[in-house]
Order: sequence, then structure tokens, then C-alpha cells
Amino acid sequence: RWIRQGISNTSVRYKSQKSVEIVGYLFLILLTISYFTGSIKDLTLAIGLLTAGITITLQELILSIAGSLYIFFVKVYKPGDRIEINGIKGDVIDIDSVYTTMMEIGEWVSSDNYSGRIVKLSNAFVFKGPIYNYSQDFPFIWDEFNLPIRYGSDLELAKSIVIKVASETLSDYVAASVSKWKDVVSKYYIEDALVEPTLAITMTDNWVQFNLRYIVDYKKRRSTKHTLNERIGKEIVATGGKVMLSSATIEVVKIPAVHIGKDEA
Repeated sequence: RWIRQGISNTSVRYKSQKSVEIVGYLFLILLTISYFTGSIKDLTLAIGLLTAGITITLQELILSIAGSLYIFFVKVYKPGDRIEINGIKGDVIDIDSVYTTMMEIGEWVSSDNYSGRIVKLSNAFVFKGPIYNYSQDFPFIWDEFNLPIRYGSDLELAKSIVIKVASETLSDYVAASVSKWKDVVSKYYIEDALVEPTLAITMTDNWVQFNLRYIVDYKKRRSTKHTLNERIGKEIVATGGKVMLSSATIEVVKIPAVHIGKDEA
């Protein structure tokens, strides 16, 4: 109660509460053991037997508690981070001594939207597989989409439209990500990369494929893609036919009945 009332900073208060919780568990275990033993020698033996028994019967629980300590001190992730672990993606909303609680993203819901389910995942999974963190160190991700441009269109005009719209729409993300990306490059053994929008062109059998790659806030991927498609579409329509999108239409029709008769002799 004192921690809740005396510490105003939400992050510091949360971490303090979790620290007190873990220390309290350890203190209660030692207090219980010392109550039933009369000497240091017996206490040491009891602790050894208890440890062996717990290790065998409560492996998963111990691994979960160890995982919580690992998460807390190594800072694998924290409340507010968007992660994917054990095939589950979502925003971390709580971490206790045994479970990580997440607001799930995806499943039957398209794109990066909440499904509405709250998932409790054992902290032991931090030792059992990869952890994808969307927001730690670099809170941006790269995204891309394709535009099919019809052959015969003014390709130079099409390129200028796509780059212009992307540069205007994404300017804030690009500016904010430059310093963050430099920090990542200096911290990890990683190659430098462009954070500005880039356009790659591929000739296909049916159209000229424009592939736009860009950087975006990890929480605004869907809305940003919508804005880009909407603005580019309006600019293409405004060209009056100089640039046209292409499409492949497949129409399945009913096959007429064929009557085959014998030739008359």
C-alpha cells in the first residue's frame, strides 16, 4: 500500500511492487524452513532436500519464476512492449512471478488488431524459443506492398507519384527513426539500412510491379498502409489515364452441353 501511495511514477511503482513480491516469496520459504529445523546443520540439510524435491516435482514452476527474474533483470521485454512468443503475438499488459499477461493480436482478426482475448503465458517460455520484440530499442518496422501498373503507362510519372506520396506521408516516421536506427547500429553487430521509402520495379508477364518499402510505427502499420494506398490511388486517377493500374480478371463460365450422336449408316 505504501508503494502505491508513495511512488507516483507508474513504471517505477510497478517494478517496485514486483520486486517486493518476489522477495516476499523467498522470505516466506526460508522462514518456513527455519521454523521446522533447530540448527544450522539441519537447516542446510533441509534446504538441500527441499531444493531437490522442488526441482523434480515443480520444474515448470521453478522455470517460470526463473523466467520472471530473467525478464526483470535482463529486460527481455516489459509492460507496454509488443512481442511474439511461443506463436502468440500481443501487447504485454502485466508480468508477475509466474505468468506474462498479453492482450492478443491477430488470430481471426486481420492485420495488427486486438482479438479481445487476454492470454496468460508461462514465463518459462523465455528459455524455450525465440522472442520477437516489436518495440525494444527500435519501435519501428519495415512494411511494403505492391502496385500493379499497366504496360503503356508513364512509368516515370508513376514513380514520381509513389515516391512523392510516400515521402510526404512518412516524413515524421523517417525523421523519428533516424537517430533510433543509429543507436541500434552502434549497439549491435548489424549493417546499416535505409529508413527512407524505396521503390523497386519488376517486369512481369501481366504488368509492371512497383514494390514500395517503407518504415512505420509498429502500432500504425495498418492505418499507414491504408493512407498510402488511398492517396496513391487518387493521384493515379488524377493523371487522366497517363498512369493506370492493372488487374487480372478470370471469368469462369458454364461449359455448354455437347451432344455426340452416331453417324447414320
